[in-house]
Amino acid sequence: MKVAGVTVIYNPKEDINDCIRTYINDIDKLFVVDNSNRDNNSLILKDKKIEYIPNNKNLGIAKALNIAASKAYEEKYDYILTMDQDSKFEKDNLKKLIAFTEKCDINKTGIVSPWHITKELNKKPKDDIEEVIEVMTSGNLVNLKLWKKIKGWKDYFFIDNVDIEYCMNLNKHGFKVIRYNKVSLTHNLGNITKRKLLWKTVTCTNHNYIRQYYMIRNLYYLSDLYKNDYPQNIEKMKRGALGRFKNILIFEKDKYRKIRNMYRGYKDYKKKVQGEYPYNN
Repeated sequence: MKVAGVTVIYNPKEDINDCIRTYINDIDKLFVVDNSNRDNNSLILKDKKIEYIPNNKNLGIAKALNIAASKAYEEKYDYILTMDQDSKFEKDNLKKLIAFTEKCDINKTGIVSPWHITKELNKKPKDDIEEVIEVMTSGNLVNLKLWKKIKGWKDYFFIDNVDIEYCMNLNKHGFKVIRYNKVSLTHNLGNITKRKLLWKTVTCTNHNYIRQYYMIRNLYYLSDLYKNDYPQNIEKMKRGALGRFKNILIFEKDKYRKIRNMYRGYKDYKKKVQGEYPYNN
């Protein structure tokens, strides 16, 4: 099984190489796709396996993933490992994930994912192997044959819900998304904080105002695509958006811009606005 990798970066720091070193030895090639406005090649680990691809602007996570997947597909790789710039594998976890993936049916398995250790998720399920509707992007082994068949990630989502849409698309086409819980990935999901509201503990994501725009706009695009196929998942996400709105009002900073952008996201969905954030503030 030939395995390439892609790390999508945006204004990275030098510690990105600490993450890259946790998986570079277990794959055959790594595409580093840079969505920054500046060239960061000098920051990237010097390794003959690494191909640096500067976009010289932010094309979004979906487009960046498709650029690398297209190159990997042309170079006859079977799977591509998708990594965020701040995610890392511990010890021999990636080797175990690859070994497990080799036993899966390549004609039916669209993604094999590790268990993600985050501030929100730290207790593993009891089952070692699960077929799921959705997983986060980072740490996944993506089947390139099936990536081609479902036409990849949707560029117009830009960021947010890119991973969920891709997984739902795979499932809708009859392909499996498998989470192998015996393998873990340490994944940073931003500035998550826990707050007390009466007798409850609530989770605040503290995403910035631009992310709030994408999260709302793409939620409704996602709903249009899959509400009939996965109604419970879509409704859960809508309830989550309402909870996020309440948390912003009560706990988070920059309330006005965040709430304004949630409204903008819904308004622009209705106007069929797609792609990059269209505002200056």
